[in-house]
Amino acid sequence: MDIVFIEKYNMLPPGCRVLCAVSGGADSVYLLNRLLEMSRQRGFSVCAAHYNHCLRGAESDRDEAFCEKLCRELGVAFLSGRGDAAAWAKEGTMGIEEAARMLRYGFLERAADALGADRIATAHTADDNAETLLLNLARGAGLRGMCGIPPVRGRLIRPMLMTGRDEVEAYLEKRKIAHVTDSSNASDDYARNRVRRYAVPALRSVNAEFSRNAARCAHLIREDEAYLESLARAFLDENLMDGTLPAKELAGLPGPVSSRVVRLMAKGCGQQHVDAVMALALGEGLGYADIPGMRVVRDQGRLRFGEEMPAVISERAIQPGSSVAIPEAGLVIRSQIVPDCPEVHSSLNTLFFNYENICGIMSCTPRRDGDKIRLAGRGCTKKISDLFTEKRLDQLQRMLTPVFRDAKGVTAVYGFGVAERCAAGPGNTVLRLDLLKEWEKAHND
Repeated sequence: MDIVFIEKYNMLPPGCRVLCAVSGGADSVYLLNRLLEMSRQRGFSVCAAHYNHCLRGAESDRDEAFCEKLCRELGVAFLSGRGDAAAWAKEGTMGIEEAARMLRYGFLERAADALGADRIATAHTADDNAETLLLNLARGAGLRGMCGIPPVRGRLIRPMLMTGRDEVEAYLEKRKIAHVTDSSNASDDYARNRVRRYAVPALRSVNAEFSRNAARCAHLIREDEAYLESLARAFLDENLMDGTLPAKELAGLPGPVSSRVVRLMAKGCGQQHVDAVMALALGEGLGYADIPGMRVVRDQGRLRFGEEMPAVISERAIQPGSSVAIPEAGLVIRSQIVPDCPEVHSSLNTLFFNYENICGIMSCTPRRDGDKIRLAGRGCTKKISDLFTEKRLDQLQRMLTPVFRDAKGVTAVYGFGVAERCAAGPGNTVLRLDLLKEWEKAHND
């Protein structure tokens, strides 16, 4: 193992107690033996734990028994745990690999507590790091995704990230140290296995040191990423005030810094959402951008990163002569009855209905499966979902577009128009709805 790398991240200080996660495979058996060697030289203690995911039947039980026997022979305190990863995945509607990882790391944390360990060491190698790099690249990751596997996260440490599998195999073979083989590693069902079996050997044929070079590349990218994030945090420390940022100053930052500022303010947003916020920062006057779980409003030269928004608008009754807020859509609806209305021209933000043709109470709701409308003047009935598709609304816009309905069905769709059956004409008693952006109401009031 690379001692300089281990010391740089202070992974194994004197006096610590490290829990080694052992699967029984070559990498983790190597790690356990090397930790024991180093513990005698550097003054720390070692314990171990194994988690049985119950995915490979008798083979999984074999691995558990092997790890228990190995630790007993080495005189290492040992704990094992087990869980049904397949059942967990089904219940949680997630992939088996993700479920297995969650179960395993949860167990390792509990085992570390039980054995008094302040470090948890996993046997991720330079090859694992290279595979992660390639997988993230294939999935379109940015710089953060190209950082690879983090060397340290909390009490979790990866001391083998600069160690190649060739070094592992040579060490075990020279000392005749036994290990087990996971038969699922030979399957092409998993993307990581395909990268390991085909992509990595092809790249290694170009340069035999590919895995180590990739690990070094990830290390350098990680340092660059940390520096860029520090600049973003410094900007926030200086400029964040009551959840708002100065739009002009944000827009003036270099792109790599401004994008990180936005991501720090709105966790989990993608590049398209960063672009939307930056376009907002470049504009003037009032405006907003919807990003997952949040609305960003530009007002008086500052961007306000709002409260988390529901995934869909809630149903609300429209009472004539009153106002109702639809905060999820950033709208306020004002309604009034106008007898003998002389002019009726529905527009994007003003809807006119023949009040006599409204059946029961009008309400504002999200779109429902199967909703249809025959828009006035169109001469055909269409599914609302088709209207959204034609206008190229994204998923968030679809969920936050108000649909108006009465006891008979849909009466109007915001941004599209009023249903033919309740469209108003000159001289009708009209139900008029004015749809105002929240800030328009505030300024008008």
